[in-house]
Amino acid sequence: MSVSPAPPLLEDDRERGLFRVARRAFTSDEVLTRERQAIFDDAWLYLAHESELEANGDFLARRVAGRDLLFVRGKDGQARCFFNTCPHRGALVCRERAGNGAMFRCFYHSWAFDLEGRLVNRPGDEAYGAGTRAGGLHDLVPVPRLAQYRGLWFVHFKGQGVDLPTYLGGAREYLDLVLDQGEAGMEIVGGTQEYGFEANWKLLCENSFDGYHGLPTHVSYFDYVKSKPGALVEIAIRGQAFDLGNGHAVVQYTAPWGRPIAQSVPAWGEDAVREVAATKARLVERFGPERAERMATTNRNLLIFPNLVVNDIMAVTLRTFYPTAPDRQVVNAWALAPRGESARMRELRLFNFLEFLGPGGFATPDDCEALALCQRGYGSVGGEGWNDISKGYLSDEPQVDDEAQMRAFWREWHRRVTRATP
Repeated sequence: MSVSPAPPLLEDDRERGLFRVARRAFTSDEVLTRERQAIFDDAWLYLAHESELEANGDFLARRVAGRDLLFVRGKDGQARCFFNTCPHRGALVCRERAGNGAMFRCFYHSWAFDLEGRLVNRPGDEAYGAGTRAGGLHDLVPVPRLAQYRGLWFVHFKGQGVDLPTYLGGAREYLDLVLDQGEAGMEIVGGTQEYGFEANWKLLCENSFDGYHGLPTHVSYFDYVKSKPGALVEIAIRGQAFDLGNGHAVVQYTAPWGRPIAQSVPAWGEDAVREVAATKARLVERFGPERAERMATTNRNLLIFPNLVVNDIMAVTLRTFYPTAPDRQVVNAWALAPRGESARMRELRLFNFLEFLGPGGFATPDDCEALALCQRGYGSVGGEGWNDISKGYLSDEPQVDDEAQMRAFWREWHRRVTRATP
């Protein structure tokens, strides 16, 4: 008896200008299994920023794609990443989220490891054969691949494939516009914000650079900013969407809000306006007028496939999110800022971050609610039907409120999951 082929997950019809994604992509356990195999096991995934490991002995215990990892700066200054599991019985070796130390000791049987991952002590060592230490058999296991781009560290759970710069491809230009903002480099400020909600992880990929939803979904925020003294009287967002290859995409646009890097608003006061003007002058000196203007006055919502979002808007945010089920995800977010910026600019930056982008701000609760409503709607029809992502399909210059950036993500997603075995 012949077996009917599985129904398609994606419909991409250039002639009709129609692009649709099957809703079972958001509800199916089988699809999530394929994603874990073809995407999260086989793509470069963001781990941490270099500023989170400032000193020798600093460490982070971080969960990436369902794996507990231990990211460490050794006594030699080298960064290393290990699976956070004891080679003896598998318990977590490090139970703290971050800190500084000289070694790691497993709680269960007290096996101890140095910062380079080598086994240095185990109780009752005389009862083990000498061969059990040979070849690092009982050392911590390093991740197959660890690499960084300008202080952004990534891991890869397979030992083959393209290197990190090749993988980032066209996204590097937009990352550089963010990472060049700090004359002395960039740093994470204030630790990690972690939260979860009931929606498929890919919905947050879409939402993170969806210009179409901004004004209707976040109307309460825009009403708020227009009501403040010295506030914006017009909310005009203009820009374009770009496919950067490998599933990466960006929307770049101008907007009237203040950007601490070098776009002030009257509500900040005269001293801040003067400081921002001086910062912009230094940008011009470092990069020339055209690139300085782009860094100062254009906003970027960038997705590095599959799930690193860099929001360079009224503040700079790094965000990752991973599925724990087809209908649930966990999110981690960090504020990124130039090292050595003034106390006033740091205050404005963090206020902007918390006011709009933070988990208790204006945007994030709106977005979580909207995406949870989408997920709930899929259940109404048993995960059947289609999501339409056709806006701007036939445009040669897709705008910030079109959906070309989402189609870039979905094409790479589809390429990967359809080649994965069930």
